Amino acid sequence: MSPAERDTGSGGLERAAAILAAFDATHRELTLAALVTRSGLPRSTTHRTADRMIKLGWLDKPAGRYRIGNRLFEISGLAPIRHELRESVLPFLHDLHAATRITVQLGVLDGNRVLVVEKITGHRPMPMLSQVGGRIPAHCSGLGRAILAYCDAATVDAVIADGLEPRTPRTITSAAGLRRELAAIPDRGWAVDREEGNIGVSCVAAPVFGPLGEVAAALSVTGPTALVRANLAGPAVRLAAAAASRAYARR
Repeated sequence: MSPAERDTGSGGLERAAAILAAFDATHRELTLAALVTRSGLPRSTTHRTADRMIKLGWLDKPAGRYRIGNRLFEISGLAPIRHELRESVLPFLHDLHAATRITVQLGVLDGNRVLVVEKITGHRPMPMLSQVGGRIPAHCSGLGRAILAYCDAATVDAVIADGLEPRTPRTITSAAGLRRELAAIPDRGWAVDREEGNIGVSCVAAPVFGPLGEVAAALSVTGPTALVRANLAGPAVRLAAAAASRAYARR
């Protein structure tokens, strides 16, 4: 079997996955040497697989550096999380941003972390926040807590078992403390992150529910602590999430 034929089998898919995983928000373009290091694949395998991925449109290579190709961007638009959830919620994210002038985000639980699906920053960029496609800890983020408060016990247990790593001195790192925080969210209607992910940054988030009443995502306002007042932002976030839930359920 030729190298090209081997690259089309399941092993080839695993190698392609390793190469794609080498890219992230801080490594958007990689030289071949960097791609070898970050993928953990032999140099010849990396070069051969990457060339095949360029032909498929999965990678691009301008000026000698590899980057994600446009074909993957086209395909990603077909994913339900983007085509259905994001499109349903986006108008309400815009409304919330217009009302608060603070960064708004949409996230879903992905394993034990939150995947950021959409973010609107306007003219007040916050570089310390994850970009769209980035992942943030569920235990110390408003988005994560807003979702976990409506998840089953097994999901919460898995997040706790993964470790409640302190991101700042304010991060809740005890299982009992996190459970108490989650238990208070349904009555209040929103989750709060008080400088637990980043010092000086606070977040208020509320859940978005699917057509069967299951928690599907969460949306939030995130910004400087002086501007994010839970008693003021909370009702607006809760109303936006409720309206988004109705739109998503209809879709």
